[in-house]
Amino acid sequence: MADRIFDLFGDELPANWGQRGRPEHVASQQNRNRVSLLVALGWSNARIAAALFITQPTLRKHYFSELKYREVARDRLILNLGMKLWEQVRDGNVGAMKEFQKYLERNDLMTFGQTAPPSQPDKPVKEQKLGKKEAAKVAAHQPDTGSTLGQLMAHRQQVN
Repeated sequence: MADRIFDLFGDELPANWGQRGRPEHVASQQNRNRVSLLVALGWSNARIAAALFITQPTLRKHYFSELKYREVARDRLILNLGMKLWEQVRDGNVGAMKEFQKYLERNDLMTFGQTAPPSQPDKPVKEQKLGKKEAAKVAAHQPDTGSTLGQLMAHRQQVN
């Protein structure tokens, strides 16, 4: 028991740690949970492997069972979130009740094939007043299609 060595995160180090060659990756439960979460968030295998500092073949070798549920991983994550919220609702947490109501509304929207709640009419946006310099910059970037060369020259002489 005394010959076991642990890293700073509490994971046991492989037997050949510190020797020649790369030590074999040891799949921990914490890493399995991380992979499951990242799969649920839609990360690619390459991105997950990079986050864990392992290669993609090592990822597929040690975390195959987590990767094979990619299609339902997001649903499982939402389910776990809903269960945690429901437990807090049953305990009387008012904030959790409000969040659970939002959870139900999002679920209803998903059930009926909508992606966002119907938007409420926006207030009319006030036009921003521009100073002389800003107006001149805007005018310089907008061509005058109705003006003739003579009108432009006359305007220029009036300004000078």
